[in-house]
Amino acid sequence: MSSSSTTPSARSDTDWAAFSQDGPWNVRREEVRWVELAATLRSQAQAEVPSLTKPSKLPPGSRVVSVSTRLARAIGPWLISQKRGKFDTTEASRAVISRRLREAAEILGPTYIKLGQIISSGDGLFPAELVEEFKKCRDQVPAEPFDVVRRTVEEDLGARLEDIFESFEETALAAASIAQVHVARLKTGEEVVVKVQRPTVSAYVRKDLRVMAWLAPHLVGRIPVAALANPPSLVELFAETIVEELDFRMEAANMLDVAAMLHDLGQERYVVPRPHPSLVTRRVLVMERFHGFNFDDVVGMQDAGIDTVDVVRTAMVAFMEGAVVEGIFHGDLHGGNLLVLPDGRTALLDYGIVGRLSGGRRNAFLRFMLSATTNDVKGQMAALRDLGALPIDTDLDAVISDLRLDEATIDPTTLSGEEMVHEVQRIVKALLGYGAKLPKELMLYVKNLVFLDGAIARLAPELDLIGEVANISMLFASKHGERLGRELGIDPTAVEFDMDGVKKSMGLDSSVNSLTYKELQERRALIQKRMQDHVESVR
Repeated sequence: MSSSSTTPSARSDTDWAAFSQDGPWNVRREEVRWVELAATLRSQAQAEVPSLTKPSKLPPGSRVVSVSTRLARAIGPWLISQKRGKFDTTEASRAVISRRLREAAEILGPTYIKLGQIISSGDGLFPAELVEEFKKCRDQVPAEPFDVVRRTVEEDLGARLEDIFESFEETALAAASIAQVHVARLKTGEEVVVKVQRPTVSAYVRKDLRVMAWLAPHLVGRIPVAALANPPSLVELFAETIVEELDFRMEAANMLDVAAMLHDLGQERYVVPRPHPSLVTRRVLVMERFHGFNFDDVVGMQDAGIDTVDVVRTAMVAFMEGAVVEGIFHGDLHGGNLLVLPDGRTALLDYGIVGRLSGGRRNAFLRFMLSATTNDVKGQMAALRDLGALPIDTDLDAVISDLRLDEATIDPTTLSGEEMVHEVQRIVKALLGYGAKLPKELMLYVKNLVFLDGAIARLAPELDLIGEVANISMLFASKHGERLGRELGIDPTAVEFDMDGVKKSMGLDSSVNSLTYKELQERRALIQKRMQDHVESVR
């Protein structure tokens, strides 16, 4: 916080938040009505999750009929073709079922489209065909008619559109499952983006969560995808995530919290759009507009002289610092939520999903990260247990033994396809046997790591991953070591980093000292091909 002698009301909002210089308005946090309300709304939303995800004995209303019918129409013909051997390859089979599921999701509406969007960010967690197909849900969602948008905005802001905006583009800039955004200009002259919630989405999401909760127990053991092995747990995880997106006052408060966090960390390479102090309601969010390069526009950035390696490195450090040091991080990183400005800074957009770690969970997360960089396997397992990934009474030594975490690393590229498939099945079976699940914050963190993995592939394929992890670890030690050591009750000067654990997570021997992302991709491609060849041979 600035040490300026000016009064809080006169202070610039860049003194406490990572906002752009010369902003269209000044956000005075202590004067914004929805800031304190947001915490209450967040607690109420999470308190609603158990009732939304408790399986009912009877089908929950007529919605379950339409959902079940649509899913049956999607899966049934594929199952028949599968049993009749109509598909030449596993990839062809997966491509067909992925397309049919995506089409079903689009027909079923916002909740299922949102689920598809989450799957689309799960490279490495879900089959590649499913991920690629659901990526179409990101930018191919039909927008609401403009008269519906007008009605929603006028009802929530309590005035005619023309009384607030000098201009308002009728065609949506982008449309997603929960909301769509329009470019506008306020009467006072500022160019803004207006996020407008679909009018019926809140009611439909709650209905659909009850349907999912009823269906999930019937799907246990029936979906041959490791990431979908525990449908009831995944429904609960999805519910915890989506309920907070249904009130934009929480999102606006998230924007301020993340902006403050980035400022406190001295992270100058990231910038957050300002929400408008008085034009935020449950279904409408007016915010500052930025212009820049799409995060996937590598050529455009490089032609403009932007260092794309720096863009990736900034993303990695800012994301990890937020989670580890401050206990808050953007929970939905993907290309559509990142805009690289002409000066090379990155604008972080869309704050409907934010990860928050506090108290014991943040301490557990800190211990997990420290254990990972010091190669303390039991410490990692204990931290995962305390995060909620394993039951509290789990025998950690037994988990380590069953997963063979105490044994020498086996390079997966030295295994046959059959051996790799068997190993994956063994690990998944062991984890499910221990009642393992993925807590919301850890799921968001992993999902963001998956995105950053893909970002490195596009923006910095020659980046040395092992060297980068070592550099980031040293940065954390020098910049935050004293604080983190105090919170964990350890002497930070006594911590010795051991990259063997990091190497082991990549399937590398401890003697390997460098690995570019390009080399990692080649290893993955080899592993995937061997596994697919084995699956094909036993069909």
